Amino acid sequence: MSAPTMDAPPAAPRVGMRFVVEGPPIGALWRRALLRAVLVPLPVLAPLVALAPSRDHRFNLYWHGGLFRDDPLRIVPHTVDSLPGYLRLGNFRLFGRMLEKALDTAAYALSEVLGLPVNVGFRLVSFVSALLLCVAAVLLAESVVARGKLFRRPPSTVAAVVPFAVAAGFVAAGGSSPIVLFGGLYLASAALVLGVAAGLCRIDPDRPFRLWWAPLLMLGGAALAAFNEIACLALPLATVAVLARGALVLGLTPGRLFTGTPARALALVWLGFLPIFLAVRVVIQRYCAAGDCYKGSDVRLTADTVQALPVRAIDWLPPLMWRAATAGGSPRPWLGGTVLVVALVVLGLLAWHALRDLPRLSQVSGRAALALALTAGTLVAVGAAMGSLNADVQQLVTAGKWGWGWRDSAVTTTAGALLVVAGAHLVRRKWLIVTAVVLLAGAAAGSAAANKRQRDTTMATPAARLADRVAVEMADFDASPEGAARRCALRAEFLKLYADSPFSVRRFDESLEVAARQRADVAFCPGVTGGSGPR
Repeated sequence: MSAPTMDAPPAAPRVGMRFVVEGPPIGALWRRALLRAVLVPLPVLAPLVALAPSRDHRFNLYWHGGLFRDDPLRIVPHTVDSLPGYLRLGNFRLFGRMLEKALDTAAYALSEVLGLPVNVGFRLVSFVSALLLCVAAVLLAESVVARGKLFRRPPSTVAAVVPFAVAAGFVAAGGSSPIVLFGGLYLASAALVLGVAAGLCRIDPDRPFRLWWAPLLMLGGAALAAFNEIACLALPLATVAVLARGALVLGLTPGRLFTGTPARALALVWLGFLPIFLAVRVVIQRYCAAGDCYKGSDVRLTADTVQALPVRAIDWLPPLMWRAATAGGSPRPWLGGTVLVVALVVLGLLAWHALRDLPRLSQVSGRAALALALTAGTLVAVGAAMGSLNADVQQLVTAGKWGWGWRDSAVTTTAGALLVVAGAHLVRRKWLIVTAVVLLAGAAAGSAAANKRQRDTTMATPAARLADRVAVEMADFDASPEGAARRCALRAEFLKLYADSPFSVRRFDESLEVAARQRADVAFCPGVTGGSGPR
């Protein structure tokens, strides 16, 4: 006698069961990881949204915007025509200058369309570059630690920590920091550096090499050499990243490591890069030897270089940059106030979002964490070396100004963040990853408070207040005689403030005149800067 047959319970829907057992699908985890990379920096940077531009950017925004607002393609011939003059000054940044002009034009056009002061448009464009850099940092880290296809597996726990670590480094650490000066250009350049390394890391060693890749790779290398100093760091970084990933993550033999498709592609990029880079450096060295070149492009190898190198290698630490951002301001405590509270709330919610995803993310092996640490450490080292060769940076270090930013900070702060994340994963303790997310979110909130103090300190200066008033006047441009009188009064204030700098006065007149002609075809100050009326 057989037992009665029992009816099986109805099967649960496959999608619903997968969500309950496995969590969100891979695509959703990736979208959430990348969304955090975009959102986390915003509360850190928000206090700087109305910070007045300084130095050359006070003029370049109006100069470039007025020249190229109605004809952006003119950027290319304009830059090529100016190349000989810049080269004589020791400055070769062909594609970098094109990007700079394009970003200034975008900021100018955005301000014009939205009716905002150009200060705000400039900062918004810089914020976009910062978000791009944070996303690039996540993708580079994942490109190093992942064995297979990048988006065929959940992102690793590294992706949950990196945005908070990178955002904590977005500190306005002095007037030369890329968060303050030329932010769009240098942050975007740093994103390019990380993107090149990530792309070369993702080449499959088992993929056959195609001959038609060769000219494209060589052209890419030549373009990096003609971009700017930051972009030149891409190839040392990519070399270490490809080798570290191949040896430690993929376990390639030495033969495959040095002859595989990634190594061949890397060699061709170097082959396109070196002839341009070396030829340009020889020409620049000859101009600089005569003492006529731009100091920011000169290479100064002295005893001060040796002193500056270890300092620049740790200047990316947020507490050191907080010191620079809050120097010279109000004696009142800076770590407090509404900005800190709001940043803690927003970043706390994002940190909770990241911690909730941790159990569903891919784990990182010790060898993969070591590969990431070697990659990040290389970028810290080469970025610090580049900075320590500059006379301005050496002067900062010898004056005891640790933590002050310079253009190398665009890469060293991001590389330092990746180094911290890699170090946390080397220990391989789950509680340490959770602790890192919480502590780095708190550090990012501290950076937001430091940025607020930097903004308050800067905007209390006469130069910044005047730049702000000029930006407001240009945003609400008035072509009437009353508007002209207000603009002439602003020019008179500028002339009084910079009476000992004819160059600044000339730049003010030229740039504002171009912008006024573009806006309403009138002179900025009739009878002084460009005639008495429309032409």
